[in-house]
Amino acid sequence: MSITHTWVAVAALAGAFLAGCSSKPPSLFDEGKIEVGSKNDQPGTSYSPHAGEYTGFDVTVAREVLGRVGVKSPDFDGVLSKNRARALHEGDVELVAATYSITAQRMKPQSEGGDGIDFVGPYVSTRQGILVRTADAELYRSHDDLNSRLVCVWEGTTSAEELARPAYSKVRTVVMTDAHECVTALLKKKVDAVSTDQLILYGFTEADASLTVPPGLTFGPFNDYGIAMAKGHRDDCRKLQQALMEYVQSNDWDRDFEDNLSRVPKADRNEARPTDDDIESLSCRDSPGIAKVD
Repeated sequence: MSITHTWVAVAALAGAFLAGCSSKPPSLFDEGKIEVGSKNDQPGTSYSPHAGEYTGFDVTVAREVLGRVGVKSPDFDGVLSKNRARALHEGDVELVAATYSITAQRMKPQSEGGDGIDFVGPYVSTRQGILVRTADAELYRSHDDLNSRLVCVWEGTTSAEELARPAYSKVRTVVMTDAHECVTALLKKKVDAVSTDQLILYGFTEADASLTVPPGLTFGPFNDYGIAMAKGHRDDCRKLQQALMEYVQSNDWDRDFEDNLSRVPKADRNEARPTDDDIESLSCRDSPGIAKVD
């Protein structure tokens, strides 16, 4: 080979190497299938009544939105609240749709001390509330009625953080592993109430009429649920964002909400539906309302 041809070959290899280094990561949707983490113990939002079978509003939203980007049959696998970010970063799942509240800490890159998660959402919003035994429902009309009561929350949720605020210092809390453990403790009268987002709680009332959500007893700001992915897939994130906007504007969102969460009062349902501006301000960003140029 001549010197000229040698340099041409070297230059070509170098160009290919540099192109490979600068290329974007492959799309999560290229193969037409994807693994989605979801809860397995929250009727109405994300629930697995049988092995390998998942139902609920989270699951339905994920299927609808992924179908609009070409993923027709996503696979679902169970995740705990405390393990959602780890499952994404370790590659156990590519997406999480599991009543995952969008927060500034979760959106922040890991290099800045955050969880390093990109969200597509919100696809629904809800306030925090309480779940009590129906026979005791008349005892709970205001926050003061929870003073000295034992309230169950579970690990890795924003609900535990809210009840730890000084305003609720008279409320006793116990932290358990997951929703199933808390609700079981309530039914066995080991705790007085369960607290988390109202949509989740209304799902439990769909499954068991002996449980009730006092509608006016809420805590803190609205929690906005998003479909989560590890940072590094902004093109995929934006595709899902566009698909979500189309879905939320359609009658399909109303149908799916009613099918999964029919016991939510109409006023709460109207507040639960996000606008395009809501979705734009929280999707595919490193902090609320501020887009990262990439």
